[in-house]
Amino acid sequence: MTGGLIVAFFLAVLVIIVLGKTAVVVPQQNAYVVERLGKYSGTLNAGFHILIPFLDVIRYRHSLKEEAIDIPEQVCITRDNVQVGVDGVLYLKVLNPERTSYGITNHLFAISQLAQTNLRSEIGKIELDRTFEERTNINTNVVSELDKASEPWGVKVLRYEIKNITPPKDVLAAMEKQMRAEREKRAVILTSEGVRDAAVNTAEGDKQQVIKASEANKQQQINEAEGQAAAILTVASATAEGIRKIAESIQAPGGFEAVQLRVAEQYITEFGKLAKESNTMVLPATVSDVGSMLTLAMNVIKQGK
Repeated sequence: MTGGLIVAFFLAVLVIIVLGKTAVVVPQQNAYVVERLGKYSGTLNAGFHILIPFLDVIRYRHSLKEEAIDIPEQVCITRDNVQVGVDGVLYLKVLNPERTSYGITNHLFAISQLAQTNLRSEIGKIELDRTFEERTNINTNVVSELDKASEPWGVKVLRYEIKNITPPKDVLAAMEKQMRAEREKRAVILTSEGVRDAAVNTAEGDKQQVIKASEANKQQQINEAEGQAAAILTVASATAEGIRKIAESIQAPGGFEAVQLRVAEQYITEFGKLAKESNTMVLPATVSDVGSMLTLAMNVIKQGK
């Protein structure tokens, strides 16, 4: 009875082992490579599968998800012979599990080494000052070269990103001095441009002030000339009007006698002023000369009539 139980127990264990080797469940986004008697038999995708016991063996298990590989920092020499430390991250994905299993022993290690080699090559093509601005081009070129090399391995390189570019300390100090000098240069240029613009604005303001002053002076002179011309015209008109009135008065009855009286009064008044202002006075030869002068003046007035 005891022997029968032992045999039954061993048979149960054997059945469990056979089922464990026969029934296989592959998780999502995974692929298993199966060998039959040491030879590639097929690739199991996600789901439930039955294998032939003791003949089929799962030799490789691959994840079909995108993987990120850290590329360690390495020393690269730029075109102008400056050593810089560069590290990055590589993203890849297994597309063909069969090629990945039998095309290379360790595809992650191989691609990591290729990434470092191509990165050194790309850094060596450019100068230090351009390494930071050329990061995108460097990443693109590295991905292109890795994708060509990894195609026979069934691996697709998706992208490569440079994380850090670390120049030596003395180079960093020199770059910092250069940037400080550039900033000081820009500050001096901006200051000089400000002074220049201020001087130009001041000169333009003085110019406009002089122009406005000259225009005001010109307008003042024009106004004064127009005023003087108007005054002269007014005086001339008034004088002409006065003379016309005098002429009309002379032609009126008694006008001529009034003129004679006015001329005689003016003559006597001016003659008296001359006697007061000077000690020396020239008198007419005869007193009748005064009458003759009045007669001459009146003859002139008659001729004017």
